[in-house]
Amino acid sequence: MSAAEEENRSATAAEVGREEERRERGGGLVSGLVDKAKGFVAEKVAQIPKPEASLERVSFKGVNRECITLHSHVDVSNPYAHRIPICEITYTFKSAGKVIASGTMPDPGWIAASGNTKLELPVKVPYDFIVSLIKDLGGDWDIDYVLEVGLTIDLPVVSSFTIPLTTEGEMKLPTFRDLLF
Repeated sequence: MSAAEEENRSATAAEVGREEERRERGGGLVSGLVDKAKGFVAEKVAQIPKPEASLERVSFKGVNRECITLHSHVDVSNPYAHRIPICEITYTFKSAGKVIASGTMPDPGWIAASGNTKLELPVKVPYDFIVSLIKDLGGDWDIDYVLEVGLTIDLPVVSSFTIPLTTEGEMKLPTFRDLLF
């Protein structure tokens, strides 16, 4: 190889090295700007008010041939001037460490604009679970429970998100006298 070809080749290699270095510096600048933009957007989204919810205690509602129906109310507040669709409500009712009932309420409606909406959450407990709980009832005829609820809401900017709710307590079961009178 001649000296001219060798010089040309090393000049080309130097140009390639400088070009890669420029890209890395430019990429670092763009990368830094993208990271700052992500941080800014995340901070602004975190400051957006979001709907809040609370869950009432569980109480006895009724009896039919298939099951005992319990209910609770989910109270949802909406900070926005437009109504918000509720995608679904999921629930799990537990007692004595056992899952007694679980289910999903698909499309339960909307949260009213700039206000509160109270949703009734019916929990249907099959009789076979009640019979298995009889041992746990003891002499006071009540059960300790935990109700876990997931309220999934669809916000246009933030997307769907789930508000987790939990309530626990002690529920007095009705006696035959309560059912007859």
